[in-house]
Amino acid sequence: MTNADQHYIKMTETPVSRLILNLGIPTTISMLITNIYNMADTYFVGTLGESAQAATGILFTVQAIMQGVAFMLGHGGGTFIARALADKNTEDATKYISSAFCIGGIIGLIITTLGLSFLTPLVRFLGSTETILPHAKAYGFWILLAAPFIICSLILNNGLRYEGKAFYAMFGLTAGGILNILGDYVLVMKMNLGVFGAGLATAASQVIRFTILLFMYLKMAQSTIRFTAVSKDIKLYLTIAKVGLPSLIRQGLTSVTNGLLNNLTNPFGDAAIAAMSVVSRYSNFLMCVGLGMGQGFQPVASFNYQAKKYDRVKKGLLFTTAFGLVFIGAMSSISIVFAGPIVSIFQKHPDVIAIGAVALRYTAIGMLFMPFSVPVNMLYQSIQQPTISSILSLIRSGAVTIPMLLVGVPVLGLTGIQIAQPTADIVAGLLSIPFIIRFLRKSN
Repeated sequence: MTNADQHYIKMTETPVSRLILNLGIPTTISMLITNIYNMADTYFVGTLGESAQAATGILFTVQAIMQGVAFMLGHGGGTFIARALADKNTEDATKYISSAFCIGGIIGLIITTLGLSFLTPLVRFLGSTETILPHAKAYGFWILLAAPFIICSLILNNGLRYEGKAFYAMFGLTAGGILNILGDYVLVMKMNLGVFGAGLATAASQVIRFTILLFMYLKMAQSTIRFTAVSKDIKLYLTIAKVGLPSLIRQGLTSVTNGLLNNLTNPFGDAAIAAMSVVSRYSNFLMCVGLGMGQGFQPVASFNYQAKKYDRVKKGLLFTTAFGLVFIGAMSSISIVFAGPIVSIFQKHPDVIAIGAVALRYTAIGMLFMPFSVPVNMLYQSIQQPTISSILSLIRSGAVTIPMLLVGVPVLGLTGIQIAQPTADIVAGLLSIPFIIRFLRKSN
């Protein structure tokens, strides 16, 4: 029996709940580790003061753009990798991962070149005040320098997930995350390199993470990365981009929204910017489980839909939604009750704690609706119906948030900033429910 045959049996005969957990738990751990080291940056830089901490929040927007590109190529290419493997066609799978990897590296180099060339106006545009500016430039230099490695690492990570090799993806991301935390401790706390040291630690860990993931892919995946397999057909890249568009919208609009949020928060002072940065990092941490299980569902949905195992896709959708409702419900409740103490872990300034606690409670309420929107988004992207996913991503990431910010801040002040994203989460969740019902009825 060939590896392709064994993989087919695994993806089509393993109980769906077990398969999603087997793929989702390593993915969740990978995302948790990634967010832990992002939070480590927030924690260690927080010891340098609120302006330094706010700088990491400013550059989070740039990182979100890189992630958006990577997820577009990784999820778009990964969908076709899973479908190719469902047809036992490893050559097509190789073509898709090789093409996504190559174009991702080129885009990363463009981001590095343009970002470093216009670093000062870039961080000003993203919301840096005069006190935040030097910190943002020091941190941003390293983040931009690492752009090709950040993008290609995430493409490799998603490729491994869609191959059903989530454990190996987890290993690469975890190793990079641990190294980043250690780097933060040594460079920021022991060598007193400040924000510059935090950025250097992040960049170095990204290079190491890339190296590990590349080794894992070449060693463990059915497909491989071969430059001779890189497609010269523009239609292939457009197809990948179309299927991956919801991921780009999700991350890209998040970047635009964060930049707008930072600019609108400026009049309220560095404490407000720092508070929203802490809440953003923490909420991303909580979202990891919901998103991790959703991403564990993606290769299951892609593979089984292509294999015409529609009942398994339906079971996967129900399991992912139910799991999210239980877990996110519990974590959101804890965050609402202990909002103040949670924020105080990252920043001791009383103004930051006060602003952050209110924002975190609103954010936690919005997250209660995520178990509806995430599985639907992942499902329709995986079965090559990206229009629905794109619309839902648009609603959650910008179509509601941006108008809420523009209208809410002049009317409600800081409260308008605090409720903008939670409102979008609630709207996206409620609008997702009819699509869940629609798919379940169709698949009967």
